[in-house]
Amino acid sequence: MAKSKDTKLPSPWLKKIWLKDELIPDRRGYPFNIPLFRGEGFELEFTEEITVIVGDNGSGKSTLLEAIATLAGFGRMGGSSAHQTFEDDPWDVTDGNALSKFMGAGWLPKMSRGWFFRAESFFALAQFLETAANDSGEEGPGFLEYSHGEGFMRAFRERFTAQGLYIMDEPESALSPHRQFEFIKFILEQKAAGRIQAVIATHSPILMAIPDARLLHLSRSGLEQVRLQDLPHFRLYREFCLDPYGTVEAMITD
Repeated sequence: MAKSKDTKLPSPWLKKIWLKDELIPDRRGYPFNIPLFRGEGFELEFTEEITVIVGDNGSGKSTLLEAIATLAGFGRMGGSSAHQTFEDDPWDVTDGNALSKFMGAGWLPKMSRGWFFRAESFFALAQFLETAANDSGEEGPGFLEYSHGEGFMRAFRERFTAQGLYIMDEPESALSPHRQFEFIKFILEQKAAGRIQAVIATHSPILMAIPDARLLHLSRSGLEQVRLQDLPHFRLYREFCLDPYGTVEAMITD
């Protein structure tokens, strides 16, 4: 198979996604009943090379990222378009794979290269890659030979350097604060080289502060662009840094 050429068009290549309201069988069922899709006419434009999405667990951000990854043709449990055979149990309408069937996407150009990084399934994917390599007599990537944080960073440095769309669900989950800054530096290097469009879901205030990223907050009001200083995550961490013991006492006291 011929290697696809880099495009000279600037990132972001995925310009927009939208929900096809006319295809939705029942808006009362999940995920169509979450605030993200409240009312009709949902669409999300990608205006920057890096988009950071913030939201509490259960808000739908992971489902949204899974849908985007499926629209891009990546393995739905993680990896690239070459990892479609790496599957978990069949999913139903509650997952992003099924959600993608009700969504449209606008590209310029269509970008099929990249990687879907899911923290919760990364090590299962790493084992899959290792086994597949060994079965073919090749050397595996060796991601499992390192600590969790080192394995994550090795994967980023080895798999996130070709021009492409990179979707990341909680990449900070195994990274120390110092490693998170290392991750940001790496992502910005790829951006400066014109090699990346990134969509990142995170709980980390450090990653929320990626310079020049578009920051979106998924709340009960839906999805809206915000400043870092206005996020509850940032305010809570600021209070903790100013008064760590008092903040812990206040948070654990009913």
